[in-house]
Order: sequence, then C-alpha cells, then structure tokens
Amino acid sequence: VVYRSNTNIYAQLVDDEKRITVLSASSIDKNIKSLIDKAANKIEKSKIVGESLAEKIKEAKIGRIIFDRNGYKYHGRVAALADGAREGGLSF
Repeated sequence: VVYRSNTNIYAQLVDDEKRITVLSASSIDKNIKSLIDKAANKIEKSKIVGESLAEKIKEAKIGRIIFDRNGYKYHGRVAALADGAREGGLSF
C-alpha cells in the first residue's frame, strides 16, 4: 500500500488475511536518510524508498506481492516507487 504526502512517500506491506502490517519503508526512515538527503527531487526519493522496500521484503523471504497504489494515478512518484521495487528484485 502506498501513501504520499506533499513531501514524503510511505509504503507498507500488509497481510490482508491476518490484517497486520508486515513491514514498511518511507522517505523518513533513518537507515536511508543519507541517500534521501542526496536525492535531487521527490521522484528520486521515491525510487530509493522502493529499493529499500524490496530489500526488506527479500530479507523477509517473501517472493511475490500485490502493488496497491491506494487510488493514486500510476505515474510520477508512485511509478518511481514501483520501479525501484522492481529493480530491487520484486515481482508484482
């Protein structure tokens, strides 16, 4: 599930059957703060968040996910997040 504000972007991996959030990544995470600070614009930040999310999902040994854009159009920052996740090795 993706949420974007005017300045940040957030992504969560949710288990619908158990109704819990498994893991999340956002542009305010401390572990990617140095990369986010170097990004030139919000689209680059979104791509970094997508790559971080893919890394976390791979560590959790989850193979395939469903991408929920949460009503946002699939372009700009939402598409950049999805592209970063794909480049990180996810398939959806």
